[in-house]
Amino acid sequence: MHVRDIMTTNVVTIPSSTSIADAKRIMTAHRIDRLPVVDKGRLAGMVTSRRLEQVSPSKASTLTVWEIGYLLEKTSVKEIMEANVVTVTPDTTVEEAVATAQSQKVGSLVVLEDGKVAGIVTTNDFFYKILNPLLGVALHGEPIPGCRIDIAGITDGKVLEDVVSAINSHGLKIDNLIVIPSGADSPAKDLYIHVEEEEPKKLIAELQAKGYPVRVRKQA
Repeated sequence: MHVRDIMTTNVVTIPSSTSIADAKRIMTAHRIDRLPVVDKGRLAGMVTSRRLEQVSPSKASTLTVWEIGYLLEKTSVKEIMEANVVTVTPDTTVEEAVATAQSQKVGSLVVLEDGKVAGIVTTNDFFYKILNPLLGVALHGEPIPGCRIDIAGITDGKVLEDVVSAINSHGLKIDNLIVIPSGADSPAKDLYIHVEEEEPKKLIAELQAKGYPVRVRKQA
C-alpha cells in the first residue's frame, strides 16, 4: 500500500500572506487542524491550529480585545509558519511514511507530486484507513461483518499454516490476518484472523480440540 491509497486530496491551502485571523476562520470552516502554505504553486510552510494557539495572545494578556483582534488580522502566517515541512510522495510506501512521521515526530505529512501539493496524510489516516480494518474496528459507526479469532502465545510457526488450513477446509473467507509479538520481550506471537462468518462454531470447536487457546470476538 502506498500513500496515494490513503491520503486526503483536495487539500485546503493558503498563501503566506494570509492573516492569522483568517487562517483560524478557514480551519474552523473546514473543520481541519492543518493548512499547508503555498506560494506560487510551491509549498512554503505549514500552519497548525496548535501553532496558531501558541502565537495568539493568552487570556492573561493586558491587551484589549480590540488590540488582540488587530494583531491577529495584521500578522500574516508567514511570520509564524513552520518552514521545514516533512513531505513524502504519492508513491512512498505506507511503511516508509509511518517511519518518517515517527522519526520526525510529526502528526502529518504533506504529499508532493512534481513539486506541488497533491495531498496530505495524517495520523488519523494511518489509524482509520489501515489499523482499524486490520484490528476489525468498526468505521464510522458501520459494523464490520464477521468475527475476530484470536490465538495468543504462538511459538511454533506451523500454527499459522494449520489454522489457515482449518479455515479453508470450512469454506470460510479470511477478511484480514495479522501476527504481532505477544510482548516486548516475548518470543511468542499472537495471531488475529477476521473471518466473514459471525459464528464459525465448527471451526472454533476444531481449533479448540487441537489445543489452541482460541478467543472469539464479534464485531461491534
